[in-house]
Amino acid sequence: MMFTDSHAHIQLSQFNRDRDAVLKRAHKAEVSSILVIGFDMESSLGAVELAEAHTHIYATVGMHPHDAKDLTSDVLKTFRELAEHPKVIALGEIGLDYYRDLSPRLVQKAAFEQQLDLAEELQMPVVIHNRDAYTDILPILEARRGRVLGVLHCFTGDVELLQRSLAIGFYIGIGGIVTYPNAKDVQAVARAVPKDRLLIETDCPWLAPQFRRGKRNEPAYVRAVAEKIADLRHTSIETIGEITTQNFNVLMESKT
Repeated sequence: MMFTDSHAHIQLSQFNRDRDAVLKRAHKAEVSSILVIGFDMESSLGAVELAEAHTHIYATVGMHPHDAKDLTSDVLKTFRELAEHPKVIALGEIGLDYYRDLSPRLVQKAAFEQQLDLAEELQMPVVIHNRDAYTDILPILEARRGRVLGVLHCFTGDVELLQRSLAIGFYIGIGGIVTYPNAKDVQAVARAVPKDRLLIETDCPWLAPQFRRGKRNEPAYVRAVAEKIADLRHTSIETIGEITTQNFNVLMESKT
């Protein structure tokens, strides 16, 4: 049995003290692949460095909407160069965040569109961050249907938004929130998403599953996400591990 953590930030300083032990625990929990997500220049470089050092780790590069104001032409050029690395399999995380609004919304949209343009140019999948911004994100992605592939990470919408997202061709990333007792919408989505569009993730060091809620998350805990989804779908954890790892491999191979 194998699991894939499709969204982790183990390049961050929260793991500097025990990163090797974290990776060993992930291996013991049968996590076969980890996608380390960049969200600004520093974290993108860190993701690539970590991927270079471990055969089972892959990386993304990109600018998070929080820092959209920092996406200069030079930064975009560097992302384009980093994207040529064989271990960089996607651009992200990119998108919109209307909850914190740390960059002006118009600036967020401009940075998002620029990075989607880059994804189209390079024919690479994207990892989408979306918080309280479905009303803008989905029309932007719908306008590029058939030209951009990717995953809506940490999906927190309802089943109606799920259907719109599936129609665009996107994968759905489900994380630790699905284990929270009151996360009814996310649990409904976890039941409804087609098996060939489902990914599991931790978003570590944040959003630990219920048994570790409020503490540091790590890739080994993606197993708890798989267990909850298996329960919701009335199937085995082995099946969830198999289909989500297969989906992740399909996503990786979409880099052409």
